[in-house]
Amino acid sequence: MRAIVAAVLIIECTSCHSKYQYDEERFERKPSKRIKCARCQQIFEIHNPAFEAKPAPVPVGDRTYTGRPDSKNPVAETTESSPIPAPPAPMLEPLKLPERKRLSLAVLGGPDAGSVFRIDRPRVTIGRAADLTLNDGEASRQHAAVEIRDGFFVLTDLGSTNGTMVGGQRIETPVELSDKMEFQIGATTLMLIVTEEH
Repeated sequence: MRAIVAAVLIIECTSCHSKYQYDEERFERKPSKRIKCARCQQIFEIHNPAFEAKPAPVPVGDRTYTGRPDSKNPVAETTESSPIPAPPAPMLEPLKLPERKRLSLAVLGGPDAGSVFRIDRPRVTIGRAADLTLNDGEASRQHAAVEIRDGFFVLTDLGSTNGTMVGGQRIETPVELSDKMEFQIGATTLMLIVTEEH
């Protein structure tokens, strides 16, 4: 009597990169399935290799299963170029404060005009209930964030109601800030100040 051996895949969570064994039969003859990572609870999509286009050349490292069905230990491998789309986050530089530079946010206009906030961490949120708290009724609780990556200062709107303005324009994507650059959150105008520390 000969046993039927089902193909076992190694799948990888696109968020935390945890790896799991996954029986090919669990696809139930569907081209893909959405599953939840047991470690980070992120839902991600995996693809059934039986539905991959055969004629197209497959780049090295793109296959998630190799091996003979009769082998006891099939070889499974998953790389960054697997069919599961990789999240863009790993490609970003890590958050890090620049060396020998002092960063501050000065409030130029609005209810908190005249205040200066020292940036002492690589990510600072701004809003009515944030790292930099504004007494501005037009600002959202978590309105925007300033992040420092590899010496660049990036301003991101956090889905605020009234938007974050740079140069009079509402930003839709992260914007790079430079020294003495101004931006507006609600009725508050802020300026990034970068000074050298000796």
